[in-house]
Amino acid sequence: MNGFGSNYRIRFRILGIGMTGLALAALAGCGPKKVASAPPPPAPVVAIPPQPYPPMGASNNMFVPPFNPLGMRQTINTGISAAQTTWNLRSAYNVAALNCLKPEHAQLVVNYRAFLKDHAKKLLAVNKAVDAEFKAKHGASFIRPREAYMTQVYNYFALPPTLPGFCDAAMAVSIEAQTVKSADLDAFAMRALPQLEQPFLTFFNSYDQYRVDLAAWQTRYGPPVTLPAPTIPVTTMAPTPSSAGLPQ
Repeated sequence: MNGFGSNYRIRFRILGIGMTGLALAALAGCGPKKVASAPPPPAPVVAIPPQPYPPMGASNNMFVPPFNPLGMRQTINTGISAAQTTWNLRSAYNVAALNCLKPEHAQLVVNYRAFLKDHAKKLLAVNKAVDAEFKAKHGASFIRPREAYMTQVYNYFALPPTLPGFCDAAMAVSIEAQTVKSADLDAFAMRALPQLEQPFLTFFNSYDQYRVDLAAWQTRYGPPVTLPAPTIPVTTMAPTPSSAGLPQ
């Protein structure tokens, strides 16, 4: 009996220990469960817009005439005399006759020859007046600065990116010039030269905007990549009239 009771008590204690373990396990199972967290979403992909490029295939380091204190572009045609305005018109007309080679501009050469013939005496007088102006400013050595200035005038009107707009403007001016009398040539030049220059001013404005856009792009996305060479060949000097078989 004593042995039986002793064995019973031992089994009871073992059973009690087992029940206690089950209870603890049950209590542990009732605690907060750990939920596996989802991986963080991938970083959003930033779409980088194309880098701004110079307008009309121009170089990325062009000089653009600045604005003067009056808010006007200080170009080769700014602040010049009436005689110089007429002579610059003739020079621009000459550049157009040399460089505007599309079929729709073929009449330019014909109109330019007629312009020189119809206004030969007037243009001779204008040329002498321009000489006198340079001589008054530079003295006896006026020929060199005048030639240097006229080279700038030819190069200005031969700027490749502006050629399409310039040729269209020159074509319109050449048609209007057919009805102009020599006595009215200076007045005609005062309104026609700005017409010929407008494509250049439009281009300069678009180039300024390109620089603004490029700076904003660079600030946001980093240094710009190297731009390719301009697709339009750069003209350093317009051909002279004699080299193209045109009268001066």
